[in-house]
Amino acid sequence: MMDSDKSKPMDERGDRLIAEAAKAFWTYGIKSMTMDDLSTRLGISKKTLYQHVKDKNDLVDKVLTHISKDFKCMVDESSGRDKNAIDELFNITTTVADRLKDIHPSIHFDLEKYHPAAFRKMLDDKRREIYTTTTGNLQRGIDEGLYRTDLNIPMIATIYIARFDMVFDGELFPPDRFRPEELHWELFRYHIRGIASAKGLKYLERKVRKEMKTATPSPGKAPKNP
Repeated sequence: MMDSDKSKPMDERGDRLIAEAAKAFWTYGIKSMTMDDLSTRLGISKKTLYQHVKDKNDLVDKVLTHISKDFKCMVDESSGRDKNAIDELFNITTTVADRLKDIHPSIHFDLEKYHPAAFRKMLDDKRREIYTTTTGNLQRGIDEGLYRTDLNIPMIATIYIARFDMVFDGELFPPDRFRPEELHWELFRYHIRGIASAKGLKYLERKVRKEMKTATPSPGKAPKNP
């Protein structure tokens, strides 16, 4: 248990607390987790919890900032380090889909209804990051001959953001019917087939066949067909 010493608002212990709170929200939802529940689950007193955050709204805001930074780090690890643009997008999709497997179905609804300001900030940050990553990937794919040369990069990147947002629309895609990680893979397939050149599609088909040989397919993993 953390002691009551209070130095900086968000020191290393505070960062760990926010990371653990993020896992709790991700697993159990936001509305259902009270500050009492969180302090118990985190193994700290509620007094200690309030040394790092003002209230639940402040905690949610810090959690979303943490998730956004974590997402950016994850994308940065894949961007530009893979063999080509398709490998890069494939690996990013694999990581994101894996993160979505355990997401609580009420997350999107809870944020939009009970924490709209924090939700809007997270969306804006996420959209900027996705736009930057997607435009970079599109240009790389064109340069490598794997994507069509006639792509309107700003338009395609914006369309991709809109499709990504749909994955979290609980009314359009009820979580009891559509799993977020599977939706994300469908988004990948829909996107890549629309932008790939003939050379790119051939490479994608070879890559998926290779992935199927080296791993047993399961929900949320690589798609069976490109």
